[in-house]
Amino acid sequence: MIYEELKKNFANIIKENKLETEKISIKAHPLTPEEAIGNPGDLDYPLVKGRERLMEATFKGYKGQAFTDLYGDFEGSMQDVLSLRLQTNYERAIFISTLNATLSYLGIISNTVHCKDNEPRECAMEAVNFVRNHYGRPKIFLVGMQPRFAEFFSKNFKLRITDLDSEQIGKNVNGVPVEGESSTSRNIAWADLLWITGTTIINSTIEQFLDINKPKIFYGTTIAGTAYLLGLKRFCYMSK
Repeated sequence: MIYEELKKNFANIIKENKLETEKISIKAHPLTPEEAIGNPGDLDYPLVKGRERLMEATFKGYKGQAFTDLYGDFEGSMQDVLSLRLQTNYERAIFISTLNATLSYLGIISNTVHCKDNEPRECAMEAVNFVRNHYGRPKIFLVGMQPRFAEFFSKNFKLRITDLDSEQIGKNVNGVPVEGESSTSRNIAWADLLWITGTTIINSTIEQFLDINKPKIFYGTTIAGTAYLLGLKRFCYMSK
């Protein structure tokens, strides 16, 4: 199970860096949309609409985030975090945001804080260049309805999109319909490149993609620590 592997690897890092005996206080709180993403010109992000939030953990001044639909306050020790059973999106958001903050503090990873204002649009434009430079003109399967990736990918590549949010399913982006989870296997078979939201580590859908023998890129701040520990490719161009 991927979460047991992450727990084990994280616990080893804590031990190697002699953090296990320190009095560590970690607080994660749900950010308001403005705190998380600023004031973008586009208003169609899930964060702006209030359906999801970024959980933010702070450890010794370093921040780590996790995008989740189940959020709330948490404060405790590092051991408290390692003791979470990770059976809900809330528990996984606490663990993943803490993992990201701690690895950032240790200098192991960077880019753990969400970009703001018009930076998501700049990120999407850079993503188009990245895909062209590394993969040519692939058929892209976008896992997770990220509005700017959907907008720019649909203008430049053949694209299919799936999302878990019932309010997103059925929407149309430049002629590309947003499909539900039942279309995932078909779209994987169709695609040349998978562009996958890091939120899959929170909602426990990530494992279906890990063994796919096709190029795949995970995007966002949420997946930062997981990508490092599992050796996954990550794109998060404008994050801090």
